[in-house]
Amino acid sequence: MCGGATGHAEVVQVTFDARQTPFKELLEVFFTIHDPTTLNRQGNDVGTQYRSAIFYHDEDQKAIAGEVIKEIEAAGIWGRPIVTEVVPFTVFYPAEEYHQDYFKRNPAQPYCQVIIAPKVAKLRQKYAARLSG
Repeated sequence: MCGGATGHAEVVQVTFDARQTPFKELLEVFFTIHDPTTLNRQGNDVGTQYRSAIFYHDEDQKAIAGEVIKEIEAAGIWGRPIVTEVVPFTVFYPAEEYHQDYFKRNPAQPYCQVIIAPKVAKLRQKYAARLSG
């Protein structure tokens, strides 16, 4: 995967109850914590495996993703076009064990301190009322 030859994307799979947290709200968080305007890149990580993507499970999710992207672009939040792919979900492959809970297990690692910690802080600040624990 690191070389990008598989065609896979580095992603997380989110399991949620839409009655508690609507899909649209999850997408708003998604677009808050990463830059959806850089093609095949997130921070210092470059390659197709780092592309911004939403893998939808049904036509409703596809439509909601399209609506959220249009709203964000119309608001001019990023100042550049959003390049996030909206594609059907096919299969999810869990990462290797050493990647599981990476930030939680490696908080002192420089990448975690410089790249991940600010994103987590931003998420906690903006969505404090929705977080538990």
